[in-house]
Amino acid sequence: MILATERLRLRPWRESDLAPFAAMNADPRVMENLLRPLTRAESDAMAARANERIAQQGWGLWAVEVVEDERFVGFAGLAVPAWQAHFTPCVEVGWRLAREAWGHGYATEAARAVIGHGLGAAGLAQIVSFTALVNTRSIAVMERLGMRRDGEFDHPLVAEGHRLRRHVLYRIGLGRPPS
Repeated sequence: MILATERLRLRPWRESDLAPFAAMNADPRVMENLLRPLTRAESDAMAARANERIAQQGWGLWAVEVVEDERFVGFAGLAVPAWQAHFTPCVEVGWRLAREAWGHGYATEAARAVIGHGLGAAGLAQIVSFTALVNTRSIAVMERLGMRRDGEFDHPLVAEGHRLRRHVLYRIGLGRPPS
């Protein structure tokens, strides 16, 4: 399954994506709103799991490339959180881009395509997104996507007192992609 926008292609992962993905996941600025950078092995395993899910269910975390030069810039897609909260079970839209891809609107463009697929062809009634309260860039993307804020929660996998523990939850649904 491949999703395409005017500037981006969301596709299954390739071997050639692994090195730039590992570099992205090791970048402290990219990972500042996540618990920690990933090792190369953890990064490779994440890409392998993403490809397996896309093959099994027709959606997951797709590799994102810029159509113009076929450059890998990160991922965007749908995932099911493996932990419990007041809003789970659910399907989440998420993204992570290399620092050099920031500021071009790629996260919004890719997530809009993912939401359109999720609420359309994949038949989902609702999609959520969440992030740490300090992650203002991702919150801005959620708002540009037309998602509605639905409160805050303490992430169960983040230690009490950690600056990333408090999260904000956004939702979109009604069976229509965002405009």
